[in-house]
Amino acid sequence: MTEQFPGAVLDLLDAAGDRPVFEHAGREVSGARLLGMVRRAANGLRQYGVGPGDGVAVLMGVGPGAFAAIIAAHVAGARVVGVRPGLTGRQQEHVLRGVDVTVTDRPEDPGARAGGLVVALNDLLTTADDGARPRVLARPEDIARLLHTSGSTGVPKACAQTYAAMTAGWAHRPDAWPPAVRELAGRLDRFLVFGTLASQVMMEYGLLALAAGGTLVTADPPDFPDALVRHRATASVITVARLTKLVAAQRESPVDLGPLRALMVSGSPLEPGRLREAAEVLGPVVFHGYGQTETGMISMATPGEPAGSLGVPPVELEIRDASGRPVRHGTDGELFARTPSQSSGYWQEPALTAEVFSDGWVRTRDLGRLDASGRLWLTGRIRDVIIVNANVYYAGPVERLLAGHPSVAEAYVVAVPDDSTGEAVHAFVVPAAGHAPGLGELRALVAADLGDACAPTRLTLIGEVPLTAAGKPDKRRLLGGS
Repeated sequence: MTEQFPGAVLDLLDAAGDRPVFEHAGREVSGARLLGMVRRAANGLRQYGVGPGDGVAVLMGVGPGAFAAIIAAHVAGARVVGVRPGLTGRQQEHVLRGVDVTVTDRPEDPGARAGGLVVALNDLLTTADDGARPRVLARPEDIARLLHTSGSTGVPKACAQTYAAMTAGWAHRPDAWPPAVRELAGRLDRFLVFGTLASQVMMEYGLLALAAGGTLVTADPPDFPDALVRHRATASVITVARLTKLVAAQRESPVDLGPLRALMVSGSPLEPGRLREAAEVLGPVVFHGYGQTETGMISMATPGEPAGSLGVPPVELEIRDASGRPVRHGTDGELFARTPSQSSGYWQEPALTAEVFSDGWVRTRDLGRLDASGRLWLTGRIRDVIIVNANVYYAGPVERLLAGHPSVAEAYVVAVPDDSTGEAVHAFVVPAAGHAPGLGELRALVAADLGDACAPTRLTLIGEVPLTAAGKPDKRRLLGGS
């Protein structure tokens, strides 16, 4: 019987031995030392009574201690809840609801107190090390982690991933790497990590780098291109907006990015023109991943793929028409995916789960087609969303907030391209009689409730909203007239 996750990760660290697996704050951490940190953290969590099914929140950055604490929580079989930066106070309280222990590298953060007992990371790592291989207590059917969406619906939704799904994941298992991932893995000698390892993308690629024999190099702040140069990075994750800025900086004042071999773009579509420009300036280094929080990776384009293609999906994928029937290659439709490591549903949201998860398939709510060679091409999306800094935000809650302002009669928001964030919110507002709302007050209203990313960056006052033939607001015409 296969040992549950994170057994394979413990094996990776054990096999690494004296090889550096982390480079943090100017110091190298070997696989053996990191494994010792995992043991300490696991023993510490056990002393706090953490076991299978308990909720453990991680409010931490990207250092080796954070990695050790996350893996230790999985060793205990806990339900690991990552807390990403940028949440409002209300959203963070929601994320931490039902958590028994919060492990944090900033115990002074008052927001951490919403998540049960607060344990300082340093205290956890000073627990005695018994030298024994940690005993993995995880059970296949238990929830291994909750991966939260953006929270633009008011509070973040949590995608629940079981230990069985994490065990089946590709990142830590070289035998499961599809060709595109295998090509990427060979470029991860020095993988630059930043932000938080509670990030699904950062942890997945971090595990891939370790399994490929690479080193995780921490950067704070992740200022590109300086961080790439300073840390001699061969690879990192990058958003579309940050890639655009990097390309512009290299055109204006180029620096030596000689070691760079891979930039993994994820979270939002990369226009073919942007990809061609990046390849011209940076060389053949851009890998474009497509996936969702609900599914994990669905497909990945290597630098050799035609611009706009997302490569041949290594998972089960169906393109379906409006009635739910699969369509032929070359025909557009909605994407339905089935992946080994997909979530089992939304935590404590049965109605929402039924809308997206059905018969083992996940409804992506994205539109696309498969060409004759099996390559995936995205052509649009069904959801009314804006993707800001690779996070998905729904238009509806923003519109409802704006419409509740006393100076606003009607409000509609759309996604517009933005060089800083990939996409941004453009609000079209029908003013209430005798009023002329300003962008500043509407931004403040939205930011206070849903966060800065949802706040409109542009405002257009209109007399009435254009309608489709069916009598619904025509957002395409709004954009065409702006």
